[in-house]
Amino acid sequence: MRDKSDALQKIRSIADYQFGKSVGEKLFPDNVKIIYSKRTGRIRYVYLRKKRLATLRPTNGLFSIAIAGAKRIMDRMDSPRLWVQIQEEAVPFVAKGRSVFAKHVVDADDEIRPQEEVIVINGKDEVLAVGRALLTGEEMKVFKRGVAVRVRKGVEEES
Repeated sequence: MRDKSDALQKIRSIADYQFGKSVGEKLFPDNVKIIYSKRTGRIRYVYLRKKRLATLRPTNGLFSIAIAGAKRIMDRMDSPRLWVQIQEEAVPFVAKGRSVFAKHVVDADDEIRPQEEVIVINGKDEVLAVGRALLTGEEMKVFKRGVAVRVRKGVEEES
């Protein structure tokens, strides 16, 4: 049997590194369920009450955040990182899983770098989608063309 406290410490450390100091504890409470890969035996998914919070990607060792995880981060952090705020007119499309175009970005975390996991929010800080940044946070605010975030999952796609 694997040691849950070691695994919990590991996923919290990765979350702290990826999303900012003290996110790990707020994102992953003590009662999370950690699912391991049958093939490799490594941590693969993290669930809380049957909802997936995150998937640990073997390619880069970082989390691919799920909608439930994104909501926990936005609700529990005073100053969350890696967020992109979009215009109201783009909300219905992004919530359905469409990409975020630079022209629709109202504001974004300046620390975002391309390929980072980001949380897309509306003007009320409500989570709309999760995805991968294609531009830096600064570029998202300045550029008027092109895709800023490739959305992986919108809130209206949640099953």
